[in-house]
Amino acid sequence: MKIRIGVGAATAASTPEALAEIVTGLDELGFDSLWLSEVLTGPVLDPSVGLAWAAARNPRVKLGTTMLLPGRNVVRLAKQLASLDVLCHGRLLVTLVPGLTYPPEREAIGVEPKQRGAVIDEALPLLRCLWAGETVSHAGVAGTFRDVKLSPLPVQQPLEVWLGGTVPAALERCGRLSDGWLPSLCTPQEAAAGRIVIDEAAARAGRSISPEHFGMSIGYASAPIDPATARLMAARRPRSVELTPVGWPALRERLQRFIDVGFSKFVLRPVIAPRSWRAELEALSAAVGDLQT
Repeated sequence: MKIRIGVGAATAASTPEALAEIVTGLDELGFDSLWLSEVLTGPVLDPSVGLAWAAARNPRVKLGTTMLLPGRNVVRLAKQLASLDVLCHGRLLVTLVPGLTYPPEREAIGVEPKQRGAVIDEALPLLRCLWAGETVSHAGVAGTFRDVKLSPLPVQQPLEVWLGGTVPAALERCGRLSDGWLPSLCTPQEAAAGRIVIDEAAARAGRSISPEHFGMSIGYASAPIDPATARLMAARRPRSVELTPVGWPALRERLQRFIDVGFSKFVLRPVIAPRSWRAELEALSAAVGDLQT
């Protein structure tokens, strides 16, 4: 397996100076990719804008996003991601997510959590058709449009889409529709069990997912988490404190356990904004960089 480590830098990457420091550090220290997540109500950059800026800044680092699908116009999203893939010469990595469920983010997305799965089921096949250059018409929960043909098309053909999620419906959907799986907030044992469910769902759908396309997004803390931050994390995402490795040895051990059960792509996210991204990336590289193969 090719072990690849990217860095999730949404936290405190909202200025050109910070993002420039991150992009330069990722390239010089040999990390695989920069990842920007979409949180509408959080103090983070819009990922499509941030990644377009990063693409112009650096011609080598891959650019990844965990971007919302529910609440979006499908044609506009197809155009946006295709344009970004063109501008970065095919370096775009896409994971589409249903979005967080705590207020005010839940209301800002505009689609109730129970309805988001149905939107993804409808929208993802439409995105694939549009990116392939087909003329597409549709009427349904994912939108209504007629005789749309996208241009420009993505450089990558096909432009792969990974999904996240760990609940049974998300696992089944991943096997049935996605090119890969990038969840978070689960143990290595839970991830291994989820992979079995995904592979079985893919087989039932007459398809398969590459064994290289199973990854994990891991929030970590290089130092102990203060009580106030821990309470905020727990309120927003249950189990987040429990599943956050604290300290470099703990992070390395967690990564190795995921590798041992067949996962090979990782997005590592500091849960507390670093004072210096350069120092953070140097410490991260020293701790886990040699795991990349």
